[in-house]
Amino acid sequence: MAAVETPVVIGVGDIKNRSTAIADAKEPATLILEAIQAAIEDASPPSTLELQSAIDSIDVVKTWTWPYPDLPSLLAEKLGVEGGVKWKRYSEHGGDKPGKLFDEAARRIAKGELSACAAAKKLPPPEWTPPSEAVHSVFTPTGGDLGTNLGAIHQIGTPVHVYPLYENAFRAHQGQSLKENHEESAKLYADFAKVAEGNDYAWNSGKAGGEEVIAKVDKKNRMVCYPYPLLMNAFNTVNLASALILTSTSFAKSLGIPPSKWIYPLGGAGTKDSDEFWKRPNFYSSPSISRSIDASLQSSGVSKEDIDLFDIYSCFPIVPKIVAQHLGLPILGGSKKLTLLGGLTSFGGAGNNYSMHALTEMTRQLRAGKGKYGLVHCNGGVLSYQYVVVLSKEPRREGQYPEENLLPEQITDVPAPDLVFDAEGEAIVETYTVEFNRDGSPLRGHIIGRLKSNNKRFLANHGDESTLREMAGGAGEVVGKSGWVWQDEKSKGRGLFAFDKPAKL
Repeated sequence: MAAVETPVVIGVGDIKNRSTAIADAKEPATLILEAIQAAIEDASPPSTLELQSAIDSIDVVKTWTWPYPDLPSLLAEKLGVEGGVKWKRYSEHGGDKPGKLFDEAARRIAKGELSACAAAKKLPPPEWTPPSEAVHSVFTPTGGDLGTNLGAIHQIGTPVHVYPLYENAFRAHQGQSLKENHEESAKLYADFAKVAEGNDYAWNSGKAGGEEVIAKVDKKNRMVCYPYPLLMNAFNTVNLASALILTSTSFAKSLGIPPSKWIYPLGGAGTKDSDEFWKRPNFYSSPSISRSIDASLQSSGVSKEDIDLFDIYSCFPIVPKIVAQHLGLPILGGSKKLTLLGGLTSFGGAGNNYSMHALTEMTRQLRAGKGKYGLVHCNGGVLSYQYVVVLSKEPRREGQYPEENLLPEQITDVPAPDLVFDAEGEAIVETYTVEFNRDGSPLRGHIIGRLKSNNKRFLANHGDESTLREMAGGAGEVVGKSGWVWQDEKSKGRGLFAFDKPAKL
């Protein structure tokens, strides 16, 4: 039976390739390699070569921007450790993956299965690694084929569509006015921008502007999907990479790694809600968020009151709002900041890898004595999947590192409203958003509603221009407003919604 070990982070590294000139371009594998090498140096071993040669596990968060047939093996080759690597993992897409890979690596170390783990994005120069598929087909969170499902029929399903549905429902559920909600989001992201100004690796440090700039909708800060203008959306065109090195305390001692570099993973947990957002229980809370937080704290043996430092994923304002509410933290003005990095607008959303930078920064701040316990929340998809990990400068209070994630892969015990695919009749708006053209004109309304006759849920687009204008105008609350839904004769399965009863009904 393998010995029980205590996992520990010994090295962290972040790389920012600021130049956008083609001559300075570096492929993702190179950026990741540099981040791993920086993490090796950060560990301050007596021999960097000995630490590098000891790497026997490589976990890589999937890159958006350049497809590789086997990126972990490529990195192993570049590090010169391909013969000694026992474990290689290349994740699926998702912003939760840094936390998930981190927790799983810590578990393998705790079980004594591995010694040292490295958990690690214009036209490129010709010497880049040949892509595994056509570059134009790589993953993008705002494009691609939505498929043929209910969302696709209504041309909704990307993050820029779905997170606004939650913000609008959250606002109405909280009893906020549209103005109060918009000002809250602007203040929140202005606070995040200030945090990013102090981070050397932030991509947009000092560029987001203050509250007034973030709140003002104009040509430079156009509305994308109501209620989020551009500066409340994640900014993902960045050249950033980060890496952590985990090992056991016993192996760290054998390598001569100074204990001042050690930061202990205490535990982690994650799960997901339905991939089909129209099958969620509501749009003002997230069972996967609340359960991932609670289970991570339980597995770590600490309470939410114990946590001193947070980095909460913030691709859109609604995510830190929901997390803060569950943790009992104020959204604005709290003594504990909700971010260490500055969020995916000001720090920059490095594809799926934002939270790896949060883990590296959390390690630095815990080392510096800025807190005893730190929590990193990772989010992916369309508020779909979550992972939460807790770290500390001190080892666990009792017991070994948890052997398993306490949560199932997906939450299935929270019922969602029944769906109707051919809705007709009087209805109310459960939540909504409006997609805008680049010139600032409203393009399309998206409605999730309930039939008054049976309370079943449906999806629809705006059915007339006056409804679209009212939804886009921001003059009054649309959630809870009554109207009428019917089926589009030109597009099978597509619902249409209007506030005024159409003649056909």
